[in-house]
Amino acid sequence: MRVSVLDQSPISEGSTGVDALRHTLDLARLADELGYHRYWVAEHHGGPMLAGPSPEVLIGPIAAATEEIRVGSGGVMLPHYSPLKVAESFTILAALFPGRIDLGIGRAAGTDPLTTYALQRDRREVTPDDFPQQLGELLAYFDDSLPADHPFHRLAATLPGRPALPVPWLLGSSPQSAIWAGELGLRYAFADFINPAGSEIAALYRQRFQPERDLAAPSIAVAASVICAPSDEEAHYLAASSRMSFTLLRRNELIPIPPPEKALAFFTQEGKPPSAGVPGRRAIIGSPEQVRAEIEALASEYGADEVIVVTITYDHAARRRSYELIADAMGIRPQYAAAVSG
Repeated sequence: MRVSVLDQSPISEGSTGVDALRHTLDLARLADELGYHRYWVAEHHGGPMLAGPSPEVLIGPIAAATEEIRVGSGGVMLPHYSPLKVAESFTILAALFPGRIDLGIGRAAGTDPLTTYALQRDRREVTPDDFPQQLGELLAYFDDSLPADHPFHRLAATLPGRPALPVPWLLGSSPQSAIWAGELGLRYAFADFINPAGSEIAALYRQRFQPERDLAAPSIAVAASVICAPSDEEAHYLAASSRMSFTLLRRNELIPIPPPEKALAFFTQEGKPPSAGVPGRRAIIGSPEQVRAEIEALASEYGADEVIVVTITYDHAARRRSYELIADAMGIRPQYAAAVSG
């Protein structure tokens, strides 16, 4: 089973977006050294909690700062963009960093309705929901499969990074995304940290899968919220920060990631136990032994080839330590070390 990283570039209270982005580069170097399989960066807009609105901008610096790890988007929110522009950008990245670039594609806005509107180029009316058409056009540029009489037919050959291409993934948390991923023969990454009831959706993906491109069989990764510390007690203490942030997010109150002490005081005032989870969300929190057991159980539940770990803590050092402990617990190691010992 592969283990990977999804980094949402969290902004801690009292710090800046610049700090968060520097932490992203630092964490990517660490993940590469530890032997994680891939490092994805997310797309979120217009809030004080997460500092990554442009995966396509971050991927290049991350890939340049690392050696072996695959780098990609988790994901590019396609409704904000022209499919051609995305194809151009990611073929450039694929050419500059051969064999290492993933293009995770999402449908969600990654923000609130007002910011979504601000992101539109044409504001005369709301952008239509034509994601299936956008996705089909994007894949057709990569496959050079637009019909000869299509007005954009010639553009596939002009992609600047050809013949290098990114590996496309579809991200999702709903049955519809599973159907699209299966029928289009795409790798599928399911966000369990958004919808923890996705095992049947993963099964739907496998049922609908049609081989395409280089993928002969279904390939599914499950993205999970994980915090690991030397003890269960410390892990739950660290997790209070993200629990407070996401609790308030559900009330449309966006805040930076607070210190654990502030978060625990908040839950005391709310009359909730310190280890209470966010309703409707699942998180894996605990010691290395506990985390390993739950990650393995999650992968088995989904029939997943890979678990993508997203960790949010107030303290960057604690986030680094969490990924170190997970790597050790899961027995992952750098590819060069595995080659030497093998």
